[in-house]
Amino acid sequence: MTYDIHIIGGGLAGSEAAWQLAEAGLNVHLSEMRGGGDMTPAHETDWLAEMVCSNSFRSDDAENNAVGLLHQEMRALGSLIMAAADQHKVPAGSALAVDRDGFAAEVSARIAAHPNIKIIRERVDALPASGLTIIATGPLTAPGLAEAIAKVTGSDALAFFDAIAPIIHHDSIDMGVCWMAARWDKGGKDYINCPMDKAQYEAFVQALNEGEKTEFKEWEKDTPYFEGCMPIEVMASRGVETLRYGPMKGVGLDDPRTGRWPYAVVQLRQDNALGTLWNMVGFQTKLKHGEQVRIFRTIAGLENAEFARLGGIHRNSFIRSPELLDHELRLKAMPHIRFAGQITGCEGYVESAAIGLLAARFAAAEAQGRTLAAPPPETALGALLGHITGGAEAATYQPMNINFGLMPPIEGRTKKAERKRMYTDRARAALNDWLSTAGSGDDEGGIAAEASGAAFSGSPTP
Repeated sequence: MTYDIHIIGGGLAGSEAAWQLAEAGLNVHLSEMRGGGDMTPAHETDWLAEMVCSNSFRSDDAENNAVGLLHQEMRALGSLIMAAADQHKVPAGSALAVDRDGFAAEVSARIAAHPNIKIIRERVDALPASGLTIIATGPLTAPGLAEAIAKVTGSDALAFFDAIAPIIHHDSIDMGVCWMAARWDKGGKDYINCPMDKAQYEAFVQALNEGEKTEFKEWEKDTPYFEGCMPIEVMASRGVETLRYGPMKGVGLDDPRTGRWPYAVVQLRQDNALGTLWNMVGFQTKLKHGEQVRIFRTIAGLENAEFARLGGIHRNSFIRSPELLDHELRLKAMPHIRFAGQITGCEGYVESAAIGLLAARFAAAEAQGRTLAAPPPETALGALLGHITGGAEAATYQPMNINFGLMPPIEGRTKKAERKRMYTDRARAALNDWLSTAGSGDDEGGIAAEASGAAFSGSPTP
């Protein structure tokens, strides 16, 4: 198959980009090194769109949460990643979590079956000299390609550590001690809660601080952590109360044995559709494996825990996008190349896929001789794009999740609860206007139709 666009990387961003381009009628060459003899330090399979650190897309509340709004906007634009997530979701309160195996298998099958996409299992070590290209190799870009990118940009790659949380077999959890509930009873009883009293909590924090940690290589020692994915023991080292105001807060969770909130709590979130595997929420860690087993089995209800996967840590890399990329995600030094996904410095699975979606739509417009205006900054898509391509301070650029702070502020004084709804209402109106002026026209109702529960009759294609 001859192709119109080359995509390098088959993660969430690359898979979403391939789908968007193929649905636009363009032929895609998708290069993915896993399955061709290479593997990353974090992945376990050669499936496309494999989720490594977590199985959660975070909040699905499109009325009050910026990431939920991003979910909604991506659904309105025919996102494959969101369609697969919705098809393979598992209970997670008001969040959208997925059966990670079912999700990756679904994306892989749909990409492989598309007549406009050809998957090649190969490692790419150089930047293509010509031809429309999207690089979506993620935070674990192979060394050869990373060196080629650094050579062309003239800048050293930035980097940070990302940590993976352990997964526990459900039948090894003592449900006589633990109980099912969501915080403040929002979204159903979807989390397993393991309570701690003050003495248990303080002993646990001490064990985290004293536990043997993974040693870093010399070239890794000055690499910063991303604040949104901080190892549990690094948080513990910041003060004995830190975890109680973070992932281990007990507020809003009534222990049925006491009728009171526990002093602290460890929450587990369902990780697969069968409900046999549960993820330790917020427990990314760089503890050595033996220490993880010893320390985590001191948690009430997990004394006999069997681990399907222990935590780990890996180095993530991203480019200084605000100074290197233009407003269409093109590399200024080589404008036939676009970047997408976490390598641009966005953080999170859904954000990564969203930037893959936008890179593909910009590339499709260029290939077809059209001009596509960027989505408005009032939308979640536009706000995320704007932050990456110039809204952030390049000198201090760090990975960022979507949030209302990236959008133009709401004018006037308003209550906090009302302000969130004002952001989302404004965003839906702005996206509808963008779809209309960009010539999508397939759905007069646009995103408002999706928000009200009406079915889309197609995938709007600006």
